[in-house]
Amino acid sequence: MSDLDLNNAIREAGLESFDPAARILILNLMNKVEALVTLSNTQSKLIQQLRDENARLKGEKGKPDIRPQAKDKSTDISSEKERKGSAKERKKKQNKDAIIKINRTEICDVPEDQIPEGAVPWGFQEILVQDILIETDNVLFRKKVYKLPDGTTIVGKIPDGYEGKFGPNIRAFVITCHHEHRMSLSSILNLLTTLGILICEATISRMLTVDNEVFHQEKEDIVDAGLESEDVKQMDDTGGRVKGKNRFVHILCGKWFTSYFTRKKKDRLTILEIVARDALSFQFDEAAYDMMSLMGVRKKHMMSLQRHCGLSQVMTRAEVDALFLTLFPDASKHQKTRQNILEASGISWYHKQPNAIKILMTDDAPQYKLISILLALCWIHDGRHYKKLTPYFGEHILILEAFRKEYWDYYKELIAYTESPDPKKAEELSQKFDTLFSRVTDYEDLDKRIAMTAAKRKNLLLVLKYPDSPLHNNASEIAARYQAMRRDSNYQTVSENGTQSKDSHMTIIATARKHGVNTFKYYFDRITKKYEMPSLAEIIRRKMIPEPGLTPA
Repeated sequence: MSDLDLNNAIREAGLESFDPAARILILNLMNKVEALVTLSNTQSKLIQQLRDENARLKGEKGKPDIRPQAKDKSTDISSEKERKGSAKERKKKQNKDAIIKINRTEICDVPEDQIPEGAVPWGFQEILVQDILIETDNVLFRKKVYKLPDGTTIVGKIPDGYEGKFGPNIRAFVITCHHEHRMSLSSILNLLTTLGILICEATISRMLTVDNEVFHQEKEDIVDAGLESEDVKQMDDTGGRVKGKNRFVHILCGKWFTSYFTRKKKDRLTILEIVARDALSFQFDEAAYDMMSLMGVRKKHMMSLQRHCGLSQVMTRAEVDALFLTLFPDASKHQKTRQNILEASGISWYHKQPNAIKILMTDDAPQYKLISILLALCWIHDGRHYKKLTPYFGEHILILEAFRKEYWDYYKELIAYTESPDPKKAEELSQKFDTLFSRVTDYEDLDKRIAMTAAKRKNLLLVLKYPDSPLHNNASEIAARYQAMRRDSNYQTVSENGTQSKDSHMTIIATARKHGVNTFKYYFDRITKKYEMPSLAEIIRRKMIPEPGLTPA
């Protein structure tokens, strides 16, 4: 907060006429009132939640959750308006007719009896009309049979993709409708029935969950290719349901790929298993023991581990679990110690792998810390905390608004730096960060928030050293939204096989979108085993040009 802004705020509050001691007392009282108002609002929400829960336990209904028809600005914590600033000029729309495929051309002539005498042909006026043909393509395959001299027979083979009673077009159609366009099984059934296809819902379900090995492998290849690339990775998670139980859907993505993993937990060990491709090992070396010490593992426990494991041993999860039975037989008593040991040794092993993530961009969730060599934090998530502040006094409102403006002005300077990196500018931005986030204002809640941002300096300013590192994790947020929208239309999966298929297909579709690949044609190509289209993993590897910004600026 600049002196000018502070003086304006003081003038608005009418505090300039007070002596310094009285002024300090009044400001302290105002901050106490702010704290009490915040506490009162929090307690009111908690009391209402408890009342609703009590009503439900009595068989009654709680207070209805009536959503406002328009977006309530008082509860909106989005920072998109401040981040984007003024609207940019709209780009000129591309001429659609230039990219539409023309299937046939028809000449529309004037009837002869309507052509006046003396009229001569004068060219054409063209209008392009889009239309679609929807018709069945039911095929009766007559497989020729040959009888051999020994009495055995050989039979002709039907084309790949036509096994069973439904062809590749229907199967590709069902997959894209369900996973890309979020249609329910009953909606797909009604549509296919309308088109003249005799099929049942159980058959549609089997198309989505059975014989998907080729797509599971496609997902594995996509993730492997994505992890080989040099771009910054992002991670996030959102909710999911499997057989009536809550699960976590983890998103791992980069510039060229997006992948989904449904897991029971979202702790650091689960994240490690995902990025290590479910091949996680545990290394007990000096780095692991140092990390255990930071995590609070007792020295006596580390000494016991060193006696059994030494200073370099690599173990599998089964071997570590067997060791725990000897060292910590009471699992409930040493649950936290076991978890910390697994995380520290797993991280130590993972950091030595060739495809270990160098830079990971996330929000400030604790499970992502220590996973990658470098951790970048999202400026948008940090900015939301300032919008959550709800000052009661006019003076504090002015102080907060002035600071938030400076916050987003600084963010825009970082964006400009990424577009044109310069060591001198990096140093200026570094110093400006220290100045901006060392401010002390008369609004205590804001001061606490500023101090929290300052504590994340290294992670928020990683972009100054690696200019191609993003300033936000919108890519993973958008991917999480895709899962959330799918959850709205298809509430849950009912089997582990269905869950695995859902993750695989969502990975394929989300990655295909990033490369402009037609998903229906891609599925048709795979189902018919023609493989005329390059795999998504191959497309990713073709675009794997070293990122100049990932070399320190």
